[in-house]
Amino acid sequence: MKLIELAGSGERLSVLCIGAHSDDIEIGAGATVLGWIEHGVRLDVHWAVLSASGLRAGEALASAKAFLAGAAQSVIEVAEFKDGFFPYQGAEIKIWFEGLKRRVSPDVILCHSRNDAHQDHREVSMLTWNTFRDHMILEYEIPKWDGDLGQPNIFIPASKVLIERKATLLREHFGTQRSKDWFDAQTFLGLARLRGAECRAPDGFAEAFHMRKLVLQ
Repeated sequence: MKLIELAGSGERLSVLCIGAHSDDIEIGAGATVLGWIEHGVRLDVHWAVLSASGLRAGEALASAKAFLAGAAQSVIEVAEFKDGFFPYQGAEIKIWFEGLKRRVSPDVILCHSRNDAHQDHREVSMLTWNTFRDHMILEYEIPKWDGDLGQPNIFIPASKVLIERKATLLREHFGTQRSKDWFDAQTFLGLARLRGAECRAPDGFAEAFHMRKLVLQ
């Protein structure tokens, strides 16, 4: 299968990463971001977390800085919408998205899947598509108890080293989440190994995304 490269070494790539909660971007697309940086892509990243306050806000900022170390430019933005109540805060979050649209114009957007079982994740996905109508959007997946993983159609291979680094950074920076029975390296490596098998990744690992629309020339 012919590989499509969004940007090569030395080339610029503007990326908007959107997550409902403080660890979502890292879980869904952390190895992809780390891989772009490792491969020499000059990343210009706007990293936006919608729900993080107190200790969780501190975790979000520290983790984002660790994942974005080596990026050409980065802006980290953390809001404080109420966790679990996004569908009931739709007007306020919509206003926030309209402001975000005036601040960024990315080449690619990483956000939640529209079929995610978490109501906050679905709201973020809907508003991302509603706000950014002329952009490439890759919807990442979040493993969880609900068992909502689907059939992604975009795969970005990652080395085992990068996947292990992703898992290590998640454990280091999100102490509030370590008590969750699914939040461990086995989950993250296991899903990445499965997605790697599905796309025959060279090192056996990958992150996967859902894409609704792609224009090729």
